[in-house]
Amino acid sequence: MSIRPTNGSRSLTAPAGQRQQIARSQQEQQPEQLLATSQSYYIIGEHRYSWERALGSQSGAGGARLPPPMYSHDPRIGLFGAAAPQPSPPSSNNQPNNLNSPSQSHYYPSPAASPPHSRIVAGSNNFNHRSRNTRNALGQQQQQHPRTQHPNVPLNVVAPQHQQQQPQSQPLRNSTRSAAGNSTLTPTGNVPPHSEHSVRATSAVQPVGAGACAGVIQMREIGRKYPLWLPEYKRRAFNASMDEKYVDDIWATLKNAIQEIQKKNNSGLSFEQLYRNAYNMVLHKHGNRLYHGLSDVVSKHLEQKVRQEVLERLHSNFLPKLNEAWTDHQTSMVMIRDILMYMDRVYVQQRGLDNVYNLGLNLFRDQVVRFPEIQKALRERLLGMVMEERHGEPINHLAIKNACTMLITLGINSRTVYEEDFEKPFLSQSAAFYKFESQNFLAENNAGVYIKKVEARITEESSRAALYLDKDTEPRIVRVVEEELIKKHMRTIVEMENSGVVHMIKNSKTEDLACTYKLFSRLKEEGLKVIADTMSAYLREQGSMLVKEEENGNTNPITFVQNLLDLKDRFDQFLLHSFSNDRLFKNVISADFEHFLNLNNKSPEYLSLFIDDKLKKGGKGMSEQEIETILDKTMVLFRFLLEKDVFERYYKTHLAKRLLLNKSVSDDFEKNMISKLKTECGCQFTSKLEGMFKDMSVSNTIMDEFKSYVNNNSFSLSGVELTVRILTTGFWPTQTATPNCNIPAAPREAFEVFKKFYLDKHSGRQLTLQPQMGTAYINAVFYGRKANDSDKDKDGPSSSSSGCAVPTTTRKHILQVSTYQMCVLLLFNNRDVLTYDDIHQETDIPERELVRALQSLSMGKPAQRLLVRNSKTKTKDIEPSDEFYVNDAFVSKFHRVKIQTVAAKGESEPERKETRGKVDEDRKHEIEAAIVRIMKARKRMAHNLLVSDVTSQLKSRFLPSPVFIKKRIEGLIEREYLARTPEDRKVYIYLA
Repeated sequence: MSIRPTNGSRSLTAPAGQRQQIARSQQEQQPEQLLATSQSYYIIGEHRYSWERALGSQSGAGGARLPPPMYSHDPRIGLFGAAAPQPSPPSSNNQPNNLNSPSQSHYYPSPAASPPHSRIVAGSNNFNHRSRNTRNALGQQQQQHPRTQHPNVPLNVVAPQHQQQQPQSQPLRNSTRSAAGNSTLTPTGNVPPHSEHSVRATSAVQPVGAGACAGVIQMREIGRKYPLWLPEYKRRAFNASMDEKYVDDIWATLKNAIQEIQKKNNSGLSFEQLYRNAYNMVLHKHGNRLYHGLSDVVSKHLEQKVRQEVLERLHSNFLPKLNEAWTDHQTSMVMIRDILMYMDRVYVQQRGLDNVYNLGLNLFRDQVVRFPEIQKALRERLLGMVMEERHGEPINHLAIKNACTMLITLGINSRTVYEEDFEKPFLSQSAAFYKFESQNFLAENNAGVYIKKVEARITEESSRAALYLDKDTEPRIVRVVEEELIKKHMRTIVEMENSGVVHMIKNSKTEDLACTYKLFSRLKEEGLKVIADTMSAYLREQGSMLVKEEENGNTNPITFVQNLLDLKDRFDQFLLHSFSNDRLFKNVISADFEHFLNLNNKSPEYLSLFIDDKLKKGGKGMSEQEIETILDKTMVLFRFLLEKDVFERYYKTHLAKRLLLNKSVSDDFEKNMISKLKTECGCQFTSKLEGMFKDMSVSNTIMDEFKSYVNNNSFSLSGVELTVRILTTGFWPTQTATPNCNIPAAPREAFEVFKKFYLDKHSGRQLTLQPQMGTAYINAVFYGRKANDSDKDKDGPSSSSSGCAVPTTTRKHILQVSTYQMCVLLLFNNRDVLTYDDIHQETDIPERELVRALQSLSMGKPAQRLLVRNSKTKTKDIEPSDEFYVNDAFVSKFHRVKIQTVAAKGESEPERKETRGKVDEDRKHEIEAAIVRIMKARKRMAHNLLVSDVTSQLKSRFLPSPVFIKKRIEGLIEREYLARTPEDRKVYIYLA
């Protein structure tokens, strides 16, 4: 404890008479003050220092200012209530042993090198009187140095001049002992040898108030010119004693006060006097008696009075009585703690004991709360009230809350008492209750109702815990409910017949699914995975059914893709509105669609056909926004494709037809779709598609130049208006070999003129005609049915096929047909009837294309049948012996008639094999290019690592098999791009 100077203290440098008067006035005006330690202290006599003391009874932790010390009238009590020592024999000059006597100036011995604010601690009962001669000598020395005098410097302090030789101070080696055997202090250290402000004291140490409490006094010199250097002393304990009878009297007083406080009769008690008594007991080493005496008194009170009163109310008004006893005990312990505050701060802390208040808590816990009958009754009553509330009965929430708060407080910074006496039994009882209730719920309710009841129970328990239980109990009781009502019955709930997750999905019960998801999400991934697995099994089942329907021929490609989009939309709605867009469910849905979409190896082709259908002119009355939405949804399915390179080949073919036949709904939509593919797969994927658009633009420019060329040179094109599209071989799905087709003379001559024009302008290039991708506009004249032709067409269309009478007048139409259809129709200008073999021999059109052309001309829509088929069979397949002739009964309300080509449901098996062969050939080049790129960068690589890197590079287009990659590596080794290392044949090196 440090004692700081204060401006309000009285000076100890007053004359002797004045000091006696001040002491008497202080003794009369102020009560005795208690000090914090049992050590004596020393005062530098006749020095003007201000000081203050921090007393335990009034300062607390911060140390409040207290009045100066005074003497006690009690002969047994010394300064501040400490035991007074026997006075020493008078000195030779017969001066009285009085602190306030002017003849007793008290000085420090030779000062050591210490700062002005040194802490001076000492303890002694030895009164060592100075002689007057020494004091007079000091006064004479001060008069010899008038320049060094200062009004605040005491007469016994000499401030030497700079020229004066300072004697070297020697520390005292041994302490002196008085007749009583008490030791004085031994100062340590020396005065700084060359300090201007060194102070030399000329007298011995003089104790003040022997046996008084010695605290720590900080001295501060008021003057600044001559700071005082004080020595630092070692502390030595002072063994004080107290009369046993006096101790008994003090303890009797304190005991009676404690009992009165427990009886609520504390109005007549003097807490200040009680505090002083407790202080004296601790100060004089009787803290053990005080501490254990308190424990006995409190324990006896709890055992004989409080416990009995609570036991009397076990069956009637139990909780209120217990709460009343607890409240009274807390109040009394707070008051007792205030009285014994000094014991808490000194005795209890030194011995590591429970403080007074915690001692009272432990006694109440052991003597009352954990008394077997009370403990059992408390537990049963609390658990019973909770069960009553679960069954819908009203209860006293405040009573339970007070009891739980009491148990928490009795734990003293721990939940041990609360857990052992209430929480553990509460959780155990709750688990048993909800285990039984879950069985009843499952037996009596469907999944939707069960889930709602479980949600209600969880909400009830959470609210109950927040209302009157400990805050840490809430998550624990919620976990118990989740364990018993959800976790143990997860599979049963989601697979419940006619009400489980599958039933909810089938019947689009979005809200029930949302409740199920919310409930199972309490179990984190473990619970959600059960729902996701059930949903995944159902989704894969639905997707596989769609694939089987297509394989059985029950759906066409457009319907197949549309069904997939509808299924995806449906589960996206569940994902958004029922599953909160949870990543787990999103990944499961994506994985399932990827699974069954790639079960069908026709999926890339069908997806391209679906896009082709939406981007053609004359769509099904769809707005631009609807088309854009459809394309976005289609891109979602495209991401699930593993063979994106197959899709690219089909998409290129379909795009070429839309561009060359001018069937595209809009160039903007086409370019937008290419942009989507580019974002998904990169520039390499769409580079050829973008090149196709560039060729269309260049072709328009060339045709403008060709028209100028024809006009300027007066070339005759035989009445043919020729339009040629110049296509780059690498961009378009053209055939490298010229297809067999005998173009009629007039268009062939016109093409020869263009060919000469182009090759003259671009020497070194080669033009290859691609008739399968061309179109033609034909001026047709129909003369009507002749009378002698009535018996020619027995199987052909009648006049009623178009829904009107047989025309007899001449009719003219412009027919928009393909190049192959043009070649077939122009044959009938010279012959009336032609067989299939005749047509094939004359045109030399590939058989597959010829069949498709004849089907469109003779077996299409009735309003578009330009030819009549005469077949001996009733099948739709064209036979070699079938005959064809012009349908003169053809009627159309449109002057321009577009003959639709028979739309195939995708490629035929031979076509599909051909396409697959082309795809495999392209894959060879892509795999080899990837291998060369990797090896060129790495120079040396192991086989497995090379296969892994190649797969990683190509997975955005297709997933090459390790066997396929190995074959391409072997091919590169044969062509000396790679080589095996001699030491390890599974390691390759790149050959520059």
